[in-house]
Amino acid sequence: MTERPHRNFYGRIKGKTLKDSQKTYLAEDLAALSPGDVSWDDNPERVPLDLEALFGDRPVWLEVGFGGGEHLVHQAAQNPGVGIIGAEPYINGVAMLLGKIRRAGVDNLAVHPGDARDLMDVLPPASIARAFLLYPDPWPKARHHRRRFVTPEHLEPLARVMKPDAVLRVATDIPDYVRQTLEEVPKAGFEWLAERPGDWRESWDDWISTRYEQKALREGRVPHYLTFRRLG
Repeated sequence: MTERPHRNFYGRIKGKTLKDSQKTYLAEDLAALSPGDVSWDDNPERVPLDLEALFGDRPVWLEVGFGGGEHLVHQAAQNPGVGIIGAEPYINGVAMLLGKIRRAGVDNLAVHPGDARDLMDVLPPASIARAFLLYPDPWPKARHHRRRFVTPEHLEPLARVMKPDAVLRVATDIPDYVRQTLEEVPKAGFEWLAERPGDWRESWDDWISTRYEQKALREGRVPHYLTFRRLG
């Protein structure tokens, strides 16, 4: 049996009371959309996920912390030839996503309602062709910066599961998060693909603005769009 690592988790798990419809989505849809045995209780040996059984021969993308799921569903609808796994521990966000999946009718998504580190434990090495980290929790206080996703605890397993030349997209409206991202992501084996200011000031061609971005814009914060390539 693989030894379970000690991991602190600092984010929210649940917010306001779920609507009856959201409870229905969770009860009726979530199990069928699970990527497989991700939790330690279900998979103590950490047997890798069978992505071929999940998505066939389609490339697999990963979104870490999908919030309300707008971007995840948008990408699934625009890219039916791709399988996308979303990881999100906030159950209210998961419920929102499930409602969007029903309305969009997409069938190329899997949903992990938990810590992305547990998911990355069981993703096969070099299996992810694209990853998204969009408006992650900024943890603004300096003493909390170690909780950010852009730390070795998260970036090293992410690098392990990404293919050579795979693309990592990071969007944030927090200048200090940009600083830490540009410091830490290259250390994990990525190259920043910026040649001009527009490469981080302008959104991607296939971008859909999320509710988190809209809040940032209303409050006068400037989004940054950072694109990295996984080195071979």
